[in-house]
Amino acid sequence: VMRPGEYSIRGGLIDLFPMGSSLPYRLDLFGDEIEQIRAFDPDTQRSLYPVKEVRLLPGHEFPFDDASRTAFRGRWREVFEGDPTRCSIYKDANLGIPSAGIESYLPLFFEETCSVFDYFPRSGDPVWIVGTGNLEEAIKSFWKDTLSRYEFLKHDLDRPILPPSELFLDVDQFFSAAKPNARLTLEKESKDTTQFLAVPDLAVHRRDADPINRLRTLVSQEKVRILICSDSAGRKESIRQLFEESNAVAGQNGKPLYPLKPEGFDGIADFMKSGSLFGLVTAQLFNGFTWPAENLIVVTEAELFTTTARQRRKSKDSESADPDMLFKDLSELKIGDPVVHSDHGIGRYQGLVLLNLAPPKEEPIFEEFLHLVYANEATLYVPVQQLQMVTRYAGSDPDSAPLHQLGS
Repeated sequence: VMRPGEYSIRGGLIDLFPMGSSLPYRLDLFGDEIEQIRAFDPDTQRSLYPVKEVRLLPGHEFPFDDASRTAFRGRWREVFEGDPTRCSIYKDANLGIPSAGIESYLPLFFEETCSVFDYFPRSGDPVWIVGTGNLEEAIKSFWKDTLSRYEFLKHDLDRPILPPSELFLDVDQFFSAAKPNARLTLEKESKDTTQFLAVPDLAVHRRDADPINRLRTLVSQEKVRILICSDSAGRKESIRQLFEESNAVAGQNGKPLYPLKPEGFDGIADFMKSGSLFGLVTAQLFNGFTWPAENLIVVTEAELFTTTARQRRKSKDSESADPDMLFKDLSELKIGDPVVHSDHGIGRYQGLVLLNLAPPKEEPIFEEFLHLVYANEATLYVPVQQLQMVTRYAGSDPDSAPLHQLGS
């Protein structure tokens, strides 16, 4: 389970990533009852914290119950000529199957559709519309291509299509709806552009006596606010714990020293509104930046932990070498399947197991592992967060895949 809309069932555990949620959830079942619900990190698959309830939103932008499908079929027959049963999308909808491309018929599910602008707040903080280049020309180009394709395909009675005006806003409609909101156009950097600068070297060196010396020195010497962007909720907690354990202190402008511990925020906007000097958010930012006008430095996790970043890039490079051999999530693994571990070779997958990692007489700490069996019934347990180390077996006959010996 990596993206919103996905779910996985593994025995008494159900992992699901609801639409509109920032994190997926793990439901621990006891029979037919939910014993516990925990949020977990999609990157590491590790549980984070328990929650009392989960809010489930629809997986599609349209209703797909019996009444909605009946309305869809009725409007289809009103709009299009010919035999509707010749179209696979119509037939699939009749069977309760939301086939690929059905989003292009969204207006047939509703009396009236709306645009994204209808969801913008009418009062309070303004909504910023950020774009690059000439937005008007981009919309005109899109409409030109869309109309051309519509003229080419509109005579296909086996797969009729709606006119673009039923699906998209034209230039005048877009800018009329966008007018009440603030707009920001980003252009290519010029010689006169000095609003944003590069991030200074703030790398953490764990082997040093003072691993976060660069960061602490900067905070102490300058009137500056620093925001760290972590890659995931799990990494955010790890970074917070690092500063918690460092016991570092800092101070500005002769003020008393204070603990150098980042304050957690839900988003960058929340940090900007606060008076905090040192914040931590979850935001997958590629590069950090310095904003002198706001005395703000935004630094990414990769810039803060350069060694970890290099290891992650190496891992991603190895994954991208043969993406078809990777398992996207645990649901793709079937018991008995031959798999290839990057370090130990060919084994057979035997399911998931929970192992207690806590020392004797201490409170149990259960983690999930992949159970792999090798030659001579040797067993290997692989943490679920290391799923990227296990790939598909590429041989012609999976049933006769030769099992390797552990340690050979």
